[in-house]
Amino acid sequence: MVEAAKVDRKLLEILVCPLTKGPLEYDSERQELISRQARLAYPIRDGIPIMLVDEARQLDD
Repeated sequence: MVEAAKVDRKLLEILVCPLTKGPLEYDSERQELISRQARLAYPIRDGIPIMLVDEARQLDD
């Protein structure tokens, strides 16, 4: 199993959802940043958050 790339904790503290400007939750298992307000999950690739709405996954409930 390949170890997931580490994301800088300081970076996670300052990032917000580009759509709502609301807080994000870090999902280390799926390597995503979750915006509950926008119902989107932004991917993290090679330790770099991809903060583009077009790249985000729609959350299902």
